[in-house]
Amino acid sequence: MKRKIYDRLLEWKEKDQGSCALLLDGARRVGKSYIAEQFGKNEYKSYLFIDFAHLPKEIRAVFENDIDDFDLFFQKLGVYYRKTLYKRESLIIFDEVQRFPAAREMIKYLVADGRFDYLETGSLISLRMNIENIVIPSEEEHVEMFPMDFEEFLWALGDETTIPFLKDCLDKSVPLGQAMHRRVMNDFRQYMLVGGMPQAVESYTKTKSFEAVDRIKKRILTLYREDITKFAKGYEAKVLAIFDELPSQLSKAEKKYKLSGIKSGARYRDYENAFMWLAEAMVVNHCYNATEPVVGLSMSQEHMTRKCYMGDTGLLISHTFMDDAFLDNELYRDILLDRLHVNEGMIMENIVAQQLRTSGHKLYFYSRVDSNHRENNMEIDFLIRKQRKICPVEVKSGGYRKHSSLDKFRNKFGGKIGQPYILYTKDLLVKDGVVHLPIYMAMFL
Repeated sequence: MKRKIYDRLLEWKEKDQGSCALLLDGARRVGKSYIAEQFGKNEYKSYLFIDFAHLPKEIRAVFENDIDDFDLFFQKLGVYYRKTLYKRESLIIFDEVQRFPAAREMIKYLVADGRFDYLETGSLISLRMNIENIVIPSEEEHVEMFPMDFEEFLWALGDETTIPFLKDCLDKSVPLGQAMHRRVMNDFRQYMLVGGMPQAVESYTKTKSFEAVDRIKKRILTLYREDITKFAKGYEAKVLAIFDELPSQLSKAEKKYKLSGIKSGARYRDYENAFMWLAEAMVVNHCYNATEPVVGLSMSQEHMTRKCYMGDTGLLISHTFMDDAFLDNELYRDILLDRLHVNEGMIMENIVAQQLRTSGHKLYFYSRVDSNHRENNMEIDFLIRKQRKICPVEVKSGGYRKHSSLDKFRNKFGGKIGQPYILYTKDLLVKDGVVHLPIYMAMFL
């Protein structure tokens, strides 16, 4: 399947010309290994794929004993994998490099040697246990890889014309029209249900069966739980507790993560490592409260106040009914028939968070609670930076009638903020200075 990250790999190959390695970081099953190998097959005379998750003892010995003699080192690798390596025409892939940190440390010297290009893939790249006792190479460019976005999903379905049309409508601020909007919303609902994990998307393109897709997503969720048990040593119980509680937390009207849902009297400082593990694994997208809508949002963020969205909305839907049979998962029916209930607005917010994160935004929201004057209470779902201004973004259900928090926010901060947006399930509309966008256009923000 066609992925946008491939163009980023091409850019790296052409511009850097071996002067640095590229590190592809992403959640498990997001497609890192596949795209790395396809890149090696298509763009180089030969490539060598070393899987450090299943490293043969003979290759481990080569890395441990022969790194002082690169001539011998490369000869042994080529013989073992039965690959001829060509100077400046071959790619060496270090897959799951976090499983063998010493190999990552070698990148500095391999790049300096200059014979080949190096592409690394991995998860939990920055976790302390995966970088302890090694020097992180400066000759390494870090690129994040996310689940397939809506455009990539449409590509998999054979549609390469819809997204350019949507972008043109946005640029001209003209609505799509009722028939076209309905068709795109139908496609977008399918995308929310399937999600962006390549294995799930591939299954859907072949079978059009949500039940088959649900089985795949549940296997991925089981894999995530196994990874937590295996790699979150010392605090795996806390990571599992946070992970299992995600759907319940997001289903509430107040979506800020409350540890009381896990354990009475629990404190954030006791769970901070657990939250960070899930973020490093790119299983969740953290969204922090920013107390001031200024360009440097990170300067005003509150680490103790956060929302936790699932990295993939399709996985969230299966996670919500993890222990139930597919036919008991009401979300599939409600989303397809456009009958989401109020507490299921978590799906709408989660898909927006996913699209914003994929577009390169770090996630922030704004919340103000005035217990003495409740009329001053307000919450803005997302704050994004555009053209040196902070733009408020509200996510609404299709039948919403007012946006009181957005009005209060605009009155409070006035000219300090940029264009306000509302993302909802209806067609494009500009009204009272607010740009109303169909939710599938969040990818353009």
